[in-house]
Amino acid sequence: MTTLALYSNKGGVGKTTAAVNLSYLAAQTGAKTLICDLDPQSSATYYFRVKPKLKSGAKGFIKGGKQVYKSVKGTDYENLDLLPADFSLRNLDVTFDKMKRSKIRLKKILYPFKCEYNLIILDCPVTIGILAENIFNAVDYTLVPLIPTTLSVRTHRQLLSFCKKKKYDVGKIYTFFSMVDRHKKMHLELMTRVVREFNGVLKSLIPYLAQIEKMGIHREPVAVYSPGSVASKSYQNLWDKIQESILYPNREGSHQ
Repeated sequence: MTTLALYSNKGGVGKTTAAVNLSYLAAQTGAKTLICDLDPQSSATYYFRVKPKLKSGAKGFIKGGKQVYKSVKGTDYENLDLLPADFSLRNLDVTFDKMKRSKIRLKKILYPFKCEYNLIILDCPVTIGILAENIFNAVDYTLVPLIPTTLSVRTHRQLLSFCKKKKYDVGKIYTFFSMVDRHKKMHLELMTRVVREFNGVLKSLIPYLAQIEKMGIHREPVAVYSPGSVASKSYQNLWDKIQESILYPNREGSHQ
């Protein structure tokens, strides 16, 4: 079983849309997949048409075990389940901080699902505190959407610096370009600079398209309501790169 986090310490980068589409594409390959919504805004939960409700709220989630297991919901798609979020998760960071072994609480909560699923994808809130450390300890790899702008690149440097200081393996942090406008010279220049500066940059990008923004209207993965579109092909390409570079790097012909 592999656990991936869609994470960013900067908001508005297309993290949730990537988590939703990648979890759907993973399930389509036959992999038993769970998408875990950790964001109190519960956007991933909304996209899958599931009520944002956890059994016993954040208290039940933190307790783990049967309470969390009972919160899991099926989606409209084969092989794909959802652990929804609700607004009670807004204080998860503070609550973990007050507990013993505060940085591995999430890992313990997710442990029972290891035998149930081939892949777990976490849709993470914007955080750079105890919850972020819980995420890094709980997952095998972290995927960071990066908009090719000066502030986004600066934020990514801060993330890598934080992880190095805390002794997390930055080799397990990958990034991909998100919300890219190929008509903007700055986007093209920054993408070239990012590839030179950082390791773990996947050769894939998600363009800034109205087709993706319409997920909020359709409440479905892009491949469902707009199959064959540029947006759908972009997420498929990203999923292919994740399989080649992260999940199955030793397969013949795989490359980053």
